[in-house]
Amino acid sequence: MKKMKLGSSNLEIPVIAIGCMRMSGLDIPQAEELVREAVDMGAGYFDHADIYGRGKCEEIFGNVLSRNPGLREKIILQSKAGIVPGVMYDNSKEYILKAVDGILQRLRTEYLDVFLLHRPDALADAQDTAEALESLYRSGKVRYFGVSNQRVSQMQLLSKYLDHKIMVNQLQLSLTNSSMIQSGMEANMLSEGAVDRDGGVLDYCRLNDITIQAWSPFQFGAIAGTFLGNPDYPELNKAIDALAEKYNTSNTAIAAAWILRHPAGIQLIAGSMKVSRLREICAAVQIVLTKEEWYRLYLAAGHILP
Repeated sequence: MKKMKLGSSNLEIPVIAIGCMRMSGLDIPQAEELVREAVDMGAGYFDHADIYGRGKCEEIFGNVLSRNPGLREKIILQSKAGIVPGVMYDNSKEYILKAVDGILQRLRTEYLDVFLLHRPDALADAQDTAEALESLYRSGKVRYFGVSNQRVSQMQLLSKYLDHKIMVNQLQLSLTNSSMIQSGMEANMLSEGAVDRDGGVLDYCRLNDITIQAWSPFQFGAIAGTFLGNPDYPELNKAIDALAEKYNTSNTAIAAAWILRHPAGIQLIAGSMKVSRLREICAAVQIVLTKEEWYRLYLAAGHILP
């Protein structure tokens, strides 16, 4: 598996990571098989959150770790916190410290390689939040920090009080959900895609060595479903299928390769719990789309070149 640096750190990470949002649907032997296969494929980076399965996903993964001594040292563990489901977002020091302790207990590990704030909390005191993160570092519970779904100004505000750099911003990105790319492509235009929804987050992350992690890389809308094989996207699927035939690969690999082709060095979060599909996604690292092919897919997804 191709490697990349995590943000400005020296930590090498795979370009494909495994999102464990759906792990609660697996029993422990199935989860064990998935984790072992992912590690064998070189995709031993696992992304969790305390709300995934209301903690069950982390518990299952923790069982896998306990059944496989030595596995912890072979993988990179990431988790997120800050969402109180259906109630609020909470990035307060008290909440974050308690949440991380719960994460570590469920995962049966003494530390997280990476911890992310899951959503921006409108009532958070940035200094208070930063104190929580620094405390987690000093205690050895977290090695690197990041955010998820944050705008440029929100990262800048948090960074004002942090001694450590933000290494990650996890953002939604796919062929059909690519506003961070569109806003740059349609700069100075009156088109819908020119609307800057995130403060130029793509360029900011590149300028500041922050790794973008793409979540829902095959989805359209928020969580509406996949565009692959979807009759509502005939032109896009026609273009994807043609390239899949050319490269002798799957449509999944082509859609993933489109994200990996971007020079920002984006890490893709694969959310499938099927080993066969993970193999298809990981095959994307062997495919380098030409510039013309990348733009062909971009246009087929309904975007424009103004």
